[in-house]
Amino acid sequence: MKYNRSAGILLHPTSLPGKYGIGELGSEAINFINFLRKSGQKLWQIFPLGPTGYGDSPYQSFSTFAGNPFLISFEKLLEEGLLSKTELDSMPTSDPHKIDFGSIYQNKLKVLRVAYENMKKMGKSINSECADFCEKNKDWLEDYSLFMSVKNYHNGIVWKDWEREIAFRENGAIEKWKEKLSDEIGFHKFMQFKFATQWSIVKEYANEKGIQIIGDLPIFVAYDSSDVWANTSLFTVDAEGNQETVAGVPPDYFSKTGQLWGNPLYKWNIMEKDNFLWWQKRLQKMYELVDIVRIDHFRGLEAYWEIPGDAETAIDGKWVKAPGKKLFEVLKNVFGDVKILAEDLGVITPEVEELRDSFNLPGMKILQFAFGETGDKKFLPHNHVHNCCVYTGSHDNDTTKGFFDNELKTDSGIYEWTQKYLNYYDDDICSALILEAYKSVADIVIIPMQDILNLGNEARMNFPSRLGGNWMWRFSWDQVPFKLSDHYKNMAELYER
Repeated sequence: MKYNRSAGILLHPTSLPGKYGIGELGSEAINFINFLRKSGQKLWQIFPLGPTGYGDSPYQSFSTFAGNPFLISFEKLLEEGLLSKTELDSMPTSDPHKIDFGSIYQNKLKVLRVAYENMKKMGKSINSECADFCEKNKDWLEDYSLFMSVKNYHNGIVWKDWEREIAFRENGAIEKWKEKLSDEIGFHKFMQFKFATQWSIVKEYANEKGIQIIGDLPIFVAYDSSDVWANTSLFTVDAEGNQETVAGVPPDYFSKTGQLWGNPLYKWNIMEKDNFLWWQKRLQKMYELVDIVRIDHFRGLEAYWEIPGDAETAIDGKWVKAPGKKLFEVLKNVFGDVKILAEDLGVITPEVEELRDSFNLPGMKILQFAFGETGDKKFLPHNHVHNCCVYTGSHDNDTTKGFFDNELKTDSGIYEWTQKYLNYYDDDICSALILEAYKSVADIVIIPMQDILNLGNEARMNFPSRLGGNWMWRFSWDQVPFKLSDHYKNMAELYER
């Protein structure tokens, strides 16, 4: 589908301001949408919205269909009468710029359980709305709510180590455990109901203000997820639940040993038999939540890096072909000309480019990768094409200010090279690079909020391959200069975005 010239900001909802330790889908989400509109922006890009587990990564979710309950707005629950101010007093004070996930896991779930108990005591109306939601979403919600309930019963251990009957769905165990954990299952359904209700309000408001939301679809799903537990025949796990092969990428810019993601791979031959029905359902759910879908690690739909399940690093993998063209043909027949972006970074071959271009999908250009004698020159603005999306950096990079601060310290020559290319010799190179992105012929420009605020690496979002300490950053409104919206609106108008 053709994209109009436009600009947007990358910010995950968890990074929104708020009183309760993590961004929520209440007034601060609305405030951010107002900021986008006032700034002349037409796009809001987010990360995956699913519930996160160990490591807190939105790319390792307990379900590709479910929403993250920690995004549920206490403010909204208060307005509905599902919580009282007294019941919120248990929430500790929090750092406005950093998420303490340990505290969130410990405290927010307790308050959400109180809201659930309060809902059960209320009139039929809200309970009926919840029941309607559960019925409409039962295709995935039944498995997810049972998965989470059984997981909690087993103190959070991975599903293959549960009691065998329920781990492998044997001998009527599903109905037995549904009865055994009925109230816990109801709690997880309630949280999904509130997430969906609140998110729909946010999305509707964004669309009313002329802003489309770009959602992120991880190509793979987490091993410890309801997706794998309920559909083992579709993934590379054996009869005992062990992973036969896992996903990752070979050695690259981010890691000398590659990245061992650990996600199970797809049994594509099985998926093809029903016209990729699981993928159809996955895309259907995505388009309920967002307007545009960015497929993370798009190249894995042409060929993926297959690593033995017991490998310690990603080095000993191999490329294996995937049926990407067949998949996209099916998706196009089912959904028509929906909007999809391709994250085409990494080891990109002519075959990957052909798959991307045959369906007219915009790829990505990361400006930080372009500069210096050894930079990737296809990312330089004079080499951009119309049908692409340009970023200063991504969630896996240093912030732009942090990147150039580091280059100054190492005396690599990249800073001077960039100054010469941009013909800019003042001390705000981050803003100069954003300006260059706006000037680009690329149809879409997306700037991370950290770069909008010109923050250093204290605001970096993720360090690939590093365990812990990721996905924690939040902003506060006192970091936003008074005239910032006017500056970006003027720039969007000047460069016809």
